[in-house]
Amino acid sequence: MSTAALSRAPERGRYPQLRLGDLEVPTPVVLAPMAGVTNAAFRQLCAEQGAGLYVCEMITSRGIVEGDRTSLSMLTFAPNETVRSVQLYGIDPVHVGRAVEILCADHGVDHVDLNFGCPVPKVTRKGGGAALPWKDTLLGEILTAAVSAAQPYGVPVTMKTRKGIDDDHLTYLDSGRIAQETGCAAIALHGRTAVQHYSGRADWDAIGELKAAVDIPVLGNGDIWEAADAIRMVEHTGCDGVVVGRGCLGRPWLFRDLAAAFSAEHVVGLPTLGEVATVMRRHAELLGELMGQERGCIEFRKHIAWYLKGFAAGKDIRSSLGMVSSYADLDDLLGRLDPTEPYPVAELGTPRGRQGTPKKVSVPDGWLDSRDIVTPMDPEAEDGTSGG
Repeated sequence: MSTAALSRAPERGRYPQLRLGDLEVPTPVVLAPMAGVTNAAFRQLCAEQGAGLYVCEMITSRGIVEGDRTSLSMLTFAPNETVRSVQLYGIDPVHVGRAVEILCADHGVDHVDLNFGCPVPKVTRKGGGAALPWKDTLLGEILTAAVSAAQPYGVPVTMKTRKGIDDDHLTYLDSGRIAQETGCAAIALHGRTAVQHYSGRADWDAIGELKAAVDIPVLGNGDIWEAADAIRMVEHTGCDGVVVGRGCLGRPWLFRDLAAAFSAEHVVGLPTLGEVATVMRRHAELLGELMGQERGCIEFRKHIAWYLKGFAAGKDIRSSLGMVSSYADLDDLLGRLDPTEPYPVAELGTPRGRQGTPKKVSVPDGWLDSRDIVTPMDPEAEDGTSGG
């Protein structure tokens, strides 16, 4: 396929806005929360590129209710975030309901998303994250508490989940039914099981099945690396919008391309290394405004490999960028890059970020024997620290 074809969205009619309750999202694209990545600086950078719904890093309900400093510090929003969107994680209906009320009443949050897709062992082995939807009654109680708490403020509540724990314990269709019955404004489905983590291919057919089974909006998540992938997912599944995670790592301009694709406009050409360097400098600057120059530059280091993926930037420059701690050093190093180097076309459409291999999901003893909660949930299933 030619470079021109790769950098252009399919010629389609304009796609409808995404509607979540009374909230309208002009471009049906949602930034997936990613621990240590989607802070206010990164969200502002992405929002400068194109319209969408930008969700902050995951925050635990316990952290909000107990006034945890780390959790509250994450409730920082950029000047261009006209819609304050927060992803909340919790296992206890009372805590979740109280946290939602605090977010709406005290922090002016406009949208709350509940995370039931985390496959991390320390979470699932206690029955949390992607393991929780197996307990369908508990899932319904949590969603009911969240929706009830948000309703007086007119704030829509959505949920994100995976297909299930594994292929023998699928939950996504039941989750969709429960989300609809409890008043959720939408459900997002990552087309992988918890066992898959981020390996293999996302099952877009499952997203289509969920869309056919419910009346509320369905958002598709998984393997959107380019704007054309988002259009293909919508056309393949009939979903109402897409959730983008790893595809935007080191590529915040993906949201510009997505906005153009959903408006049936031509996507701007691929950036040169000089243009990528300009975005890198902007990212570091925004991080500095959020946490101070030195800390911001240190935080920026994790993004360097993503930005330079596929470019011919030398090992020495990459290594030095990985130790940068000031704007002056950053400017000097970025200035050594060849600004005319074209974007590495071979990187288009390829996975970014973590992938790994399938892993057995740890769940509590007897967890899979019944869909009902037999013993009280372990509070440790909800780590008190937000962000991951």
